Amino acid sequence: MRTKEFLSKLEHDRIVQAIRDAESKTSGEIRVFIQRGKLNVDPLNAAQKKFHRLGMHKTPERNAVLIFVAPRAHKFAVVGDKAIHEKCGEPFWQKLVDGMREHFRNEKFSHALVEAIEETGKVLAAHFPRRSTSSELPDEIVEC
Repeated sequence: MRTKEFLSKLEHDRIVQAIRDAESKTSGEIRVFIQRGKLNVDPLNAAQKKFHRLGMHKTPERNAVLIFVAPRAHKFAVVGDKAIHEKCGEPFWQKLVDGMREHFRNEKFSHALVEAIEETGKVLAAHFPRRSTSSELPDEIVEC
């Protein structure tokens, strides 16, 4: 399933804009990864591997967040790097995942992603305010 099938062009653009808006207030990085095809492993394990393959663990402040979605498997996961996890703790991630799950159940896919990006951006901005003008990682949705 391609992103275009999972998300319309308008939804895709809305998600990318949400990433840009969130990152404009923080030194943190937010990425969305759409897993095409089957997912035969635990989504959290897959997300953690993708987090490393995308080099997200290499940000200077260790404050990157990956939102991983496998539409065909109806699974998703959120991975935060060491520093952001230490700042916000498990309750934040659980609240984020619970909100996304509810939107996914109602087939509001882009709403789930945008809301998760906005909430993540708020936490990142509170703990890691913006210091420079450039984003280290691309804002585009990644898929494979």
